Amino acid sequence: MAAYKSDIEIARAADKKRIFDIGAKLGIPAEQLAPYGHDKAKISAEFIAGLAGRPDGKLILVTAINPTPAGEGKTTTTVGLGDGLNRIGKKAVVCIREASLGPCFGVKGGAAGGGYAQVIPMEDINLHFTGDFHAITSAHNLLAAMIDNHIYWGNEQDIDIRRVTWRRVMDMNDRALREMVSSLGGVANGFPRQSGFDITVASEVMAILCLASDLRDLEARLGNIIVGYRRDKTAVYARDLKADGAMAVLLKDAMQPNLVQTLENNPALVHGGPFANIAHGCNSVIATRTALKLGEYVVTEAGFGADLGAEKFFDIKCRKAGLKPDAAVIVATVRALKMNGGVRKEDLGTENVSALKKGCSNLGRHLANVRKFGVPVVVAINHFISDTDAEVAAVKEYVSRLGAEAILCRHWAEGSAGIEDLAYKVVELAESGQAKFEPLYPDDVPLFEKIEVVASKIYHAGEVTADKAVRDQLQAWEDEGYGNLPVCMAKTQYSFSTDPNLRGAPEGHIVPVREVRLSAGAGFIVVITGEIMTMPGLPKSPSAERIYLNEQGYIEGLF
Repeated sequence: MAAYKSDIEIARAADKKRIFDIGAKLGIPAEQLAPYGHDKAKISAEFIAGLAGRPDGKLILVTAINPTPAGEGKTTTTVGLGDGLNRIGKKAVVCIREASLGPCFGVKGGAAGGGYAQVIPMEDINLHFTGDFHAITSAHNLLAAMIDNHIYWGNEQDIDIRRVTWRRVMDMNDRALREMVSSLGGVANGFPRQSGFDITVASEVMAILCLASDLRDLEARLGNIIVGYRRDKTAVYARDLKADGAMAVLLKDAMQPNLVQTLENNPALVHGGPFANIAHGCNSVIATRTALKLGEYVVTEAGFGADLGAEKFFDIKCRKAGLKPDAAVIVATVRALKMNGGVRKEDLGTENVSALKKGCSNLGRHLANVRKFGVPVVVAINHFISDTDAEVAAVKEYVSRLGAEAILCRHWAEGSAGIEDLAYKVVELAESGQAKFEPLYPDDVPLFEKIEVVASKIYHAGEVTADKAVRDQLQAWEDEGYGNLPVCMAKTQYSFSTDPNLRGAPEGHIVPVREVRLSAGAGFIVVITGEIMTMPGLPKSPSAERIYLNEQGYIEGLF
């Protein structure tokens, strides 16, 4: 038996091609790539603009069951499927999000896939990469600084300092910064006010970058950001502070998609990185559209389970960008399904078909939900060495009874050779013409009703609760012309409910809406439910404790 290799060891041993060679596979001339070293580059805006008029390839979404500590492998499957499609002769491009430093140093790990289904250079992608997140952080905090500066120098806009809604951000988990008082220290430091930090991936600037079609659209959306309210309760926009131009300048390079490669030297675009539990959880529209012009198949992912990422992919990204997905893949593991059936993490290596069958209810719920959008779906069983034949057979039988197919995939251990069957099935679905995509709700439904539609049809909740202030705020936004916006639900990723410990497929639970935020530039309403936080904290034993440089100067501990 071959010795076990960690993800980072596999990535470090990869036979990488020059990034210009990867670009050539897609017909991108070397002069239209801005290289960051030899193995990553940004695609120029000029080249992207020249793609207009080309036909689009097929769009495949990879989503998953609710995440568990047992692991699901959604990004790994996304990358593996891209390699698998190329292996069977299709020109496929992978589109995924960039990694946030928060989970890298917290608990989740990186976002480059795993085993023999990774995008590389893995270390760079999981750390500073091409600086996009730093640019987003800087643009966001420039606006925050300009708000306080405007107030300090006379407050011409008559901003009510009690109603400043624009917080600061940083790309790290730090619970101590969730709530704070700024500008202490006397007259020279400004007017003290209560504020706080969110994680960069929750920033509206991140959402804007991921939803903007080009630099002109980017600047217009930045100008539409509402930063707070005047004493007469009218909104103050970023453009009122003349901040939109400088913010766009900071984001000019970050706006361009990043080209990298898989372990099998196939092209991948890695761009943008909103979380799906507190933001819309999809890679950038510009990267997806570019890939659709360059490839026959584009394999993209949406964050966390299908109740969050897939719903937002369909209801926000596809709605806003005019995208029409051709097929979807739901990733599940035997281990995670057993955990949904009540098995403890330390017992997952033991065969337990009865618990597995019980846990399959979570998979079944996601399968039915994706079909509600008119998209044909297949299940990918991401193989673990501890899976038994009886357990795999039970998953296949369960999915078959629901009128779909579950395919065992071994891409983590075997790369593209282990996922050929799924690749052929995805081609079959995408070419079948079955897809009749429709969002879950129309634009003209009242905002609270949109929340109720998602809660009832996707979460299977019995009721949505919100106090009068929340309902009044939603009504006020409708009166101001924002009623046609979609809702972006902020909810725990671990359950269909707002209780992270309630696994499986709960019914009739209550979804309490704690707060709503208007992201006028991004074009959606953020609905914060339960106890979800927009600035996460580190766990008791964060991954950062185990990340270090070895004696050879190589990074260890990333995964």
